[in-house]
Amino acid sequence: MAIDPSKPGDSYLAFWREYRICTLTTLRPDGTPHVVAVGATYDPEGGEKGIARIITNKNSRKVANVLAAGPEGARVAVCQVEGGRWATLEGVARIRTEAEVVADAVARYAARYARTPTPNPDRVVIEIALTRAMGRA
Repeated sequence: MAIDPSKPGDSYLAFWREYRICTLTTLRPDGTPHVVAVGATYDPEGGEKGIARIITNKNSRKVANVLAAGPEGARVAVCQVEGGRWATLEGVARIRTEAEVVADAVARYAARYARTPTPNPDRVVIEIALTRAMGRA
């Protein structure tokens, strides 16, 4: 079911606020998919159609995949599922390194996952400008 990512509805947004492990799909330079478990946050009020954020190490394969796509960003999808409920956010990912952006993403992660990650000087944010949302929550 298609959903407006900037106006997702209460049940969809509530699902994205529950403690759920997600998957992030990026494309390797050879075009094959790379799918990895992540913690993700969803901000429907950020950007034009909403923003999803993932904190990670700057040396990870997912970061390399996003960077390899070039300055236009990489097409990605972040998903979560629980029983018959599921949700997918699609968009264009870019890597953000600014201290205030990383701190904001860490705070959002801590709020969703009820724990503050250990400090990491190599932490970056995969910031996804959303273009599409779908699911059944």
